Amino acid sequence: MKIYILLVITFLTFCFPGKVASNSSSRPYDAIFNFGDSLSDTGNFLHSGAIKFPVIGQLPYGRTYFKHATGRCSDGRLVIDFIAEAYGLPFLPPYLALTKDQNIHGGVNFAVAGATALDSEIFIEAGLGKFLWTNDSLSTQLDWFKKLKPSLCTTKQDCDSYFNRSLFLVGEIGGNDINYAAFAGNLTRLQAIVPPVVETIAKAINELIAEGARELLVPGNLPIGCSAFYLTLFRSGNKEDYDERGCLKALNGFAAYYNKQLSQALETLRQKNPHARILYADYYGAANRFYHAPGHHGFTTGLRACCGGGGPYNFNISARCGHTGSKACPNSSTYSNWDGIHLTEAAYRYIAEGLIYGPFTYPPLKTSPNKIA
Repeated sequence: MKIYILLVITFLTFCFPGKVASNSSSRPYDAIFNFGDSLSDTGNFLHSGAIKFPVIGQLPYGRTYFKHATGRCSDGRLVIDFIAEAYGLPFLPPYLALTKDQNIHGGVNFAVAGATALDSEIFIEAGLGKFLWTNDSLSTQLDWFKKLKPSLCTTKQDCDSYFNRSLFLVGEIGGNDINYAAFAGNLTRLQAIVPPVVETIAKAINELIAEGARELLVPGNLPIGCSAFYLTLFRSGNKEDYDERGCLKALNGFAAYYNKQLSQALETLRQKNPHARILYADYYGAANRFYHAPGHHGFTTGLRACCGGGGPYNFNISARCGHTGSKACPNSSTYSNWDGIHLTEAAYRYIAEGLIYGPFTYPPLKTSPNKIA
C-alpha cells in the first residue's frame, strides 16, 4: 500500500508539477491584485467598450509572446505578467472579462489603459476632457475591487488570512494625469498636478489597507524625457535641452520630482500603517539602465519606437502603431520602445527583473522562488 501511494505521488509530481509545486506554502504570495493604467492593463480597456484606441485588440500588438492581441499595450508581456510568473501565479485576468464560475483566487487585474489617478471630472472641468481615453479612474477600480471582495473571501478572518498573503500593486497610475496635461502642450500644468495625484494615490492605499491589504507595491513614473512620444511632442532645436543620451532633461527632471513626492508620501503612509508593508517600485531607475546603455541590454536604440509611422523617433500621431501608415520593426526585442508611448516586452522584462530580484524595490519584495522565463 505504501509503495502504491508513493508511486501515485511520484506520478502527480512529474505529470502535474504546477499543481503540486505551487501550493501556498511554497510561494510568498497566493494572489496579486493590480490597479493602474496601460502599463499593466491585461484587457480591461478592450472589454470596457472604449473605442478610442481599438488597435491594441489586433496585431502587431501581442505578437511576441501571445502571438495574438490580448488588450495589452505592448508586443508581449508586461511587468505585471513577469511578476506573476516569478511568484508562480497565473496571468491576472481582467476584471471586466471575468466569467461567473472563473477561478479568481490567484488575483485579478483592475487596471485600464488610459486610466487616471484623478477622476475624469477634474480633467473635463479643466478643458482636457477631449484627451480622455476612459472614465475608469483609480476610484472606479477600487470600487470594482470592493464589489468583487465577497467573491474572494467571506468572514473577516478569511479575508485577513487571504489578503495577508496577497500582493497589491497600486500603479503605475498617475502617468496619464501627466500625459493629458502634456497633450495640451502646457508644461506649467505638470508641476501643479503632482500634489493632487500623489494625494489620490495615498488615499487609495489607505482604502486598500482598510480592506485588508498588507503588502502594497507602488511604482513611480518612467523617465518620460526618453519617451518617443514626449520627444516628438516637445522636440526642441536647442541642444541644451537634451542630455548626452538624447533625452529631454526638463521632462526627466519632472519625472524625478514626481517620484520624490510619491516616495515621501509612501514614507508617511508607512509611519501611519506600521502593520502594512508599503514598497516603492523605482521604474525610473530600472528603465534608466537601458536608456544609459541600450547596447549593453541588447537594444539597438533606446529612443526610437519599434512600431510607428516615421519621423525622428518613429512616432507619428497621425499614423500610430496599428494604424494605416505605420509599420512594426522585424525584431522588437532590439527596441525598448514599442509604439512611442509604451515599452516592449524586452524592456518590461528588464524593469521586472530589477523589481523582483533587486535593487529597484524599497524595501525589497519577498524572495521569488522562480526565475523569469
